Amino acid sequence: MNWVTRARPKTDGIACSWLIRNFIDPVAEILYVPTDQVRAVAVRECARLFDAPSAELTRQGDKCTFEVLIDRFQLDGDPALARLAGIVHAAEFTADLETQPLAPGLLAIGESGLDVEADDQWLVERSMFVYDALYVWCQRHADLVGPAN
Repeated sequence: MNWVTRARPKTDGIACSWLIRNFIDPVAEILYVPTDQVRAVAVRECARLFDAPSAELTRQGDKCTFEVLIDRFQLDGDPALARLAGIVHAAEFTADLETQPLAPGLLAIGESGLDVEADDQWLVERSMFVYDALYVWCQRHADLVGPAN
């Protein structure tokens, strides 16, 4: 299945791409397009739209798109994903940034990645290692109570 999101993904958008490829749709083709074109491209490609204005799978209330995807695809039974969701959430909602000690680093990587890599597909590919590593860390520390540290 094809998926469509807005160009220049940062923390939540990259985390969603990682989640889709690793837990939802391993053969996903994800297209990164200008925000004003996401709906038209999604219709043309018969693709699922995520992390973009007017998408069904996007921020909802106090949940970032990563959390919405976890809920929608019933992945909340994985304690490591739940822990990672807390980190992504805090990096995405800066009012919560200090609630997760790993969030400022993830935010810095997400924002600065845009300056390092101009090609969105390559940016996401390069970022997969970060989320792979964080997920393994979360597996090792999923039993800890409280914020990631």
